[in-house]
Amino acid sequence: MTQENLFSIRGKVALVTGGSRGIGELIVRGLAEAGAKVYVVSRTAAVCNQLADELTSQGAEVVALSADVATVEGCRLVVDTFEAHQDSLDILVANAGTTWTAPLSDYPVEGWDKVFDLNIRSIFLLVQGLSPALRRGATAADPARIITIGSGDGIRTPKHEAFAYSAAKAGLHQFSRHLAQELAAGHVNVNVIAPGYFSSKMTNWLFDDPAEYDRLITRGVPMGRPGTQDDIAGPVIWLASRAGAYVTGTVIPIDGGYTNQ
Repeated sequence: MTQENLFSIRGKVALVTGGSRGIGELIVRGLAEAGAKVYVVSRTAAVCNQLADELTSQGAEVVALSADVATVEGCRLVVDTFEAHQDSLDILVANAGTTWTAPLSDYPVEGWDKVFDLNIRSIFLLVQGLSPALRRGATAADPARIITIGSGDGIRTPKHEAFAYSAAKAGLHQFSRHLAQELAAGHVNVNVIAPGYFSSKMTNWLFDDPAEYDRLITRGVPMGRPGTQDDIAGPVIWLASRAGAYVTGTVIPIDGGYTNQ
């Protein structure tokens, strides 16, 4: 084992949900640049295909898989399509997520259900369906990896009225810990990355509002800045490589110190 291949994921097969924008896109780019074959899942076919075509033109191996994992049918489509093309899966990054912000007195049930269906139920269905593919190529020395994308807002109380989001992400953290125990015997590691503020469709409102940016990032994050592609892709690659083979059941904040306050 050398330092060069200790962190290598070259030749591994990854699947990233919500991979065409925001944090998911940063992860897809990082995995592809590191030599993994990446299936990028997004409900928006045009954006998904555009990203796959761009990275493929640069020499990466990226496959677009359009599906809405907020639905049961969409999750089944992902599982069936993947298994029709690949024997095994090395890395599942469950990133797709959404939020809904409203005052508690006006918080709609449909908003609550939308957040929980995508942020928790979709991950349950995908793990359930893709577990055979994850176990198929896994070994004790090189387990398969499930990396769920939680949130700093699932660790500490958020500073905005995203009640379902914080509850769903906290639930995802615990669900992932439970999965880590359940799947360890089959050589599947499960860990959570809990990001702080990164530029994404979900956080556009923050980056477009100088006063909120100053309140929540400049003054609210000890490091005083949002995260970058390297900040999120690096931990994913570490967890997916030989260097992360003995790590499971953890929640890792990647947030510039946001949750440590």
